[in-house]
Amino acid sequence: MPRAPVVRVALPTPLRQLFDYRVAGLDVEPGMRVRVPFGRQQRVGVVMASAEDSEVAAEKLKAVLEPLDDRPVFDAGLLELLQWAAGYYHHPIGEVLTAALPKALRLGADLAAQEERWRLTAAGRDACAAGEPRRAPRQQALLAALQDEERSAVALRAQCGEAWRTAARALAERGWIEAFETTCAPAPVAAAPAAGPAAPPLNDEQRAAAERIESSLGQFGAFVLQGVTGSGKTEVYLRVTEAALARGTGALVLVPEIGLTPQLVGRFRARFGVPMAVLHSGLTDHERLLAWREAYSGRARVVLGTRSAVFAPLAQLGVIIADEEHDASYKQQDGGFRYSARDLAVMRARGAAVPVVLGSATPAVETLHNVAEGRYTRLTLTRRAVQSAGPRLALIDLRAHAHTAGLSTPAVQAIERHLGAGGQVLVFLNRRGYAPTLLCTACGWVAPCKDCDARLTVHLHSRTLRCHHCGAEEPLPERCPQCGFAVKPVGQGTERIEETLAQLFPGVPCVRFDRDVVRRRGDLEAAVQRIASGEGRILVGTQMVTKGHDFPNLTLVVVLNADQGLFSTDFRAPERLAQTIVQVAGRAGRGTRPGEVLIQTEFPDHPLLTGLLTEGYEGFARTALAERHEAAWPPFSRLAAVRDSARTAEAALQFLTEARALAAGARGVRLLGPVPAAMARRAGRHHAQLLIESAERGALHRFLETWLTQIAALPSARRVRWALDVDPMELF
Repeated sequence: MPRAPVVRVALPTPLRQLFDYRVAGLDVEPGMRVRVPFGRQQRVGVVMASAEDSEVAAEKLKAVLEPLDDRPVFDAGLLELLQWAAGYYHHPIGEVLTAALPKALRLGADLAAQEERWRLTAAGRDACAAGEPRRAPRQQALLAALQDEERSAVALRAQCGEAWRTAARALAERGWIEAFETTCAPAPVAAAPAAGPAAPPLNDEQRAAAERIESSLGQFGAFVLQGVTGSGKTEVYLRVTEAALARGTGALVLVPEIGLTPQLVGRFRARFGVPMAVLHSGLTDHERLLAWREAYSGRARVVLGTRSAVFAPLAQLGVIIADEEHDASYKQQDGGFRYSARDLAVMRARGAAVPVVLGSATPAVETLHNVAEGRYTRLTLTRRAVQSAGPRLALIDLRAHAHTAGLSTPAVQAIERHLGAGGQVLVFLNRRGYAPTLLCTACGWVAPCKDCDARLTVHLHSRTLRCHHCGAEEPLPERCPQCGFAVKPVGQGTERIEETLAQLFPGVPCVRFDRDVVRRRGDLEAAVQRIASGEGRILVGTQMVTKGHDFPNLTLVVVLNADQGLFSTDFRAPERLAQTIVQVAGRAGRGTRPGEVLIQTEFPDHPLLTGLLTEGYEGFARTALAERHEAAWPPFSRLAAVRDSARTAEAALQFLTEARALAAGARGVRLLGPVPAAMARRAGRHHAQLLIESAERGALHRFLETWLTQIAALPSARRVRWALDVDPMELF
């Protein structure tokens, strides 16, 4: 069959189009990377289609410089998903494909898996013969390991320890050893996993859920695994994965945050004797490339990762699992391609004809609506795997009780009681730092961020003031810069709560669990180990402690400042608050002892809080759906948001005002705004947004397809940074 003379290539540019190139007899097909001339540069792109001719004049049609692959980097199913995503989110296809590839592959790195190996040089052999080096035991061990043969980096780490690379760099600088890469042979895909440790027995609900999902292997089905915290959802994931592996297929497992990967990876690795690939933003570019290659080559049968792992090239996909499916971290909120990994997981499963499992104790309201409409199947786990009864919840009225630095008297008494009984305690406050405000009591000055409409947060331990929005940092002043009077921190953050607990309970070990403490690789595992071992009796944590962690001895949870979100203008704020309270409450009583949850509030009669106590999350979700139906908010309508930022507030609003004017007379859509963002000035720029709402998804997307081209041509568009967010999770 003769080759088509033209290929259409997607390139990483903001232009929403493909580019035609002559192939000059080269063997290329859709999904392959090619290097092409683009202006005065060369770019790496992905072939999307072939054609017999082009609208570009023959004399202007440039040729592909070289194909980079001998087979597609994206198979037909994944390429189709990415094309669908580019259309649904109205984002340039070249940038969508870029988001799905590791950086090294975007720059043209070899597709085949490479193995890093090390060997002695002639100078190194001479040095060894002379007894060098004399005072560097790690370098001596490394040279000894390479004395007889070259070794892989993996083998050197196993033989010489984690610090081997420091010694290797020192020896390489002296010219005694050198690194090189070799291409790995493709690994055969095993028919079934090797036998691991015996799986714990399932209860009736777990067994029914696992069997229902397993019966759908080989065909599409969307299952919502709704289980109370501690009900054993992970064990269901493991059983379904085991069944998929037994069929010769693999599993893609998504988690919302890096913090959940170590514990889940440990459980999967302990259960299955198959290679795994782990993908998340905490990896270096090289580590991400290696993991991607493991999945692409078929070596890795299970891929586990955060949001971008939804694009992982799993060789034979058998099932997709999205844990904590309600979590907002699944949505890319800023910068570049703004997609929902959860929604793309469902679309990928549909295209691949495999089941998708959406697990959560608090499913998103939209997910529960899909259940009610019959699009998803709900499987419920109502009992805890160990403790049959859930924790007892109670409200503490802050108006009626004295409190010390944010801790009420009943909360302090409960902490003392549970510690005395040998339990562990979690004090939850979703605000890091020492205090949210630094105040001068004489003139009323409050430490501001110079670049944001925000106050600087006090970090007493590091003696700094930090902006949690733009990252600005400055030294903590001793006196007011305006009047010279003394200043004091006002309010509570996790750092201050930790200090208060140390004063109230001297000698009781306390572990703080927030982004200020968990910063480097290994910090999270170390903190979890301290708590799990019982070394930390009191845990002070932010949002990151609410997800996935299992501490069997934790018997009391105290929720501070539960009122955040009760009166927000964002219609999703009550849902996020309800999910947070239920998730953090679920940390209590997961072992054999009953749990207790105390929620401090100044609004104990608020319907959201009283409803959670009397009807649980199910009751809240029913009320939330009814309210959204009446107000015509999602899932009973469809939303998109155009957000922009500029050097002045006038420029930000001008572009959106002109954009709205272009929509005059449009049918089937309603435009709301433009308005400044809730925090109008961030990082020195002024932000605004314009909402587009429609009762029908089709009408919204037809409007966007035409309108986006028009607003991109506005002269004011060149004076702002703007982006479209389809199905926005937050209304800023």
